[in-house]
Amino acid sequence: MSHSSSMAARNMFGRFLSRFQHLGAFALALALAFVGVHSVTAHEFKVGDLEIEHPWSRATPVGAKVAGGYFTIINKGSSPDRLLSISSDVSEKAELHQMGVKDGVMTMRPVEGGLDIPAGGKVALAPGSYHLMFIGLKRQPKQGEKFAATLTFEKAGTVNVEFAVEGMGETGGMDMDHAN
Repeated sequence: MSHSSSMAARNMFGRFLSRFQHLGAFALALALAFVGVHSVTAHEFKVGDLEIEHPWSRATPVGAKVAGGYFTIINKGSSPDRLLSISSDVSEKAELHQMGVKDGVMTMRPVEGGLDIPAGGKVALAPGSYHLMFIGLKRQPKQGEKFAATLTFEKAGTVNVEFAVEGMGETGGMDMDHAN
């Protein structure tokens, strides 16, 4: 191989390597962006042995008087606990509800006495199941915002959380197989 063809081959390899390095940098930037988006949308709070994962709500249309609230509670402890109450400045009151279907009729009713969180277990508050109702909205939650709430547990005590407001038709990144 002549000296000039050897130089041309090195130059071609150099250009290829340079493009590959840019592609690698792009892939790394894309991976970091994905991790960043995940960390923004998935958030958790802890109190005692309990972890509250990704509290979220949906944006509401103008004039709506209620909004739902959803999250998963994981009990990493060896004794059960119970969610007793919820409060938030976004509404006049907040209640824990359960939705179900019986004989083809959908029902929604308040949960009396709190929601049991089994030792070493988890409970998902999700659309179509257990959920919070923020009743008498003082303002409309808007997509991209967050609003504060306080959860009170029988043993772990109180914890302040933030509900991420998603779009009106969103599911909070939860699939229904994880409810309950």
